Amino acid sequence: MTTNTDGNAASSVLDTEIGALRGGPADLGQYAGQAVLIVNVASKCGLTPQYEGLERLHERYAERGFTVLGVPCNQFMGQEPGSAEEIAEFCSATYGVTFPMTEKVEVNGAGRHPLYDRLTGFADAAGHSGDVRWNFEKFLIGRDGQVVARFAPQTEPESAEVTAAVERALG
Repeated sequence: MTTNTDGNAASSVLDTEIGALRGGPADLGQYAGQAVLIVNVASKCGLTPQYEGLERLHERYAERGFTVLGVPCNQFMGQEPGSAEEIAEFCSATYGVTFPMTEKVEVNGAGRHPLYDRLTGFADAAGHSGDVRWNFEKFLIGRDGQVVARFAPQTEPESAEVTAAVERALG
């Protein structure tokens, strides 16, 4: 656990409660000590093919203590309208997704899920913090449970920028 500027232990992003896509708790605590790339995902978006790169990234680094965590969101032009079953089927059948997925949540606005309350305060390399801009915005959580990097939606999962950050997070 890290210490914040007040000298108090900072809680991990992974302490946040969120449901799993197919019901029940997602138990983010199981990823404590690992690096996690949290991505708000959508099935009917121009960026949806990023699922392929996310899955390859997940597979490439899983043995070193890394996972991708997909967080479905329907806030951007209704591009994730499906039920939990429809989302799971689409991701598995179309892109071979094996990484975990949470329940569908809101990432912005008054209904923003507490997980995204914790993530959106972190700025990306261009200095953007605050609201998620679009589907497939990425937040990298370090082994200590703190946000260590944020990537714009258009940043490809297997880009040099993302893979270098994952490598650093894994040590």
